[in-house]
Amino acid sequence: MCLAIGLLSLDTSSMATRGFPLTNLADIDDVLDGRDTVFDINARLDRGRWSGIVIHHLGRPFGTPESIHRQHLGYGYQGLGYHFIIGNGNGLGDGEIHVGYRWDDQLPGAHVVGSAGTEHNAHSIGICLVGNGDRHPFTDRQMTHLVRLVQRLQQELRIPADAVWLHSDLAEGVHNPGRFFASGQLQEQLLDPAR
Repeated sequence: MCLAIGLLSLDTSSMATRGFPLTNLADIDDVLDGRDTVFDINARLDRGRWSGIVIHHLGRPFGTPESIHRQHLGYGYQGLGYHFIIGNGNGLGDGEIHVGYRWDDQLPGAHVVGSAGTEHNAHSIGICLVGNGDRHPFTDRQMTHLVRLVQRLQQELRIPADAVWLHSDLAEGVHNPGRFFASGQLQEQLLDPAR
């Protein structure tokens, strides 16, 4: 058994780095030739699965896909629990989006805790901002790329504005993405695509 666990742990870094970076996400109106890199993924887009989006913060000033993957393994998850990570310049570039293996392979997330977790992990896309929103606001580039990413997901998957949540909306006692998160800025820019 120890040998099996050891062999499985050898491949954890490749699993964490599987996925791809989006270093400069253009405004939704500027997507060229109808091709959007957010949806240039390994698996076929599972439109029937995704009905919501949940915004999180890491709760730490530094984060890379590898460090978050290791942290999530320590929690007992099967690796990186978020579908997307947006960097703050400490680990990932400021505003850089890492597309995780769960999005690339269209797998459920491991990002919502509490009684709503089962439903939202299965059907909501998890986006994590590196940083701690209880201590500092997120960078302008993080917020710009968060809005652009959420709008793309909303448009492509027909996710209404009322199905874009903060983690604190779903889990009692959770202050995530934190008191300095610019929720008004996000709310003003959400789309409401017709279902």
